[in-house]
Amino acid sequence: MFSKFFNLDREKQDRIINAAIKEFAQKGYDNASTNEIVKEAGISKGLLFHYFSNKKQLFFFLFDYCYDLVADEFYKKVDLSERDFFKRIRQAVHIKMDLQSTYPDILNFIQEAFMQDSPEIKVEFDKKKQELNAINIGIIYDGIDLSKFRDDVDVQKVLKIISWTFEKISDEELIKAKMIPGHKIDFDKVFLEAEEYFEIFIKGFYK
Repeated sequence: MFSKFFNLDREKQDRIINAAIKEFAQKGYDNASTNEIVKEAGISKGLLFHYFSNKKQLFFFLFDYCYDLVADEFYKKVDLSERDFFKRIRQAVHIKMDLQSTYPDILNFIQEAFMQDSPEIKVEFDKKKQELNAINIGIIYDGIDLSKFRDDVDVQKVLKIISWTFEKISDEELIKAKMIPGHKIDFDKVFLEAEEYFEIFIKGFYK
């Protein structure tokens, strides 16, 4: 679908992508201006719409591009041969911290994207978030050593409880971030809170 765009020289691709990341991350979907994007990228508006039919298509292209880049880096680093569930999850948390330092602009854009509730994109984006969450849970939970869990608990229900807990923590932090200027999340605080939950779950569900 975007073959014309990817046929551009890489420098021009990067200018368009970086300008769009900046605009959407700073202003959100509704307030983002394609006029500002083309101005920042140093191209004409006609050229932008030659590659992307409208702002919505540009936004979803950008999200997929950024998400795939970060996910690829994440799964290169995560050790899926580690079968202890909580060691694997802790490892994933630390990798996410590293990625936040390596790709701050891209991660900020993705964070802002997850906060968007614009009617123009909400239904489609909510569906995308659910699909991505299901894919990631499937990968991260695959091959874990279930024998470490207590014999008197339903492991599948326990895994759902753990997933729901961290989804709720994430949702709460996004809501808090939306209410403050700059929408900054204190990731160190979030990871400390996650560690507290890890300890509770290990004591409660492991043998």
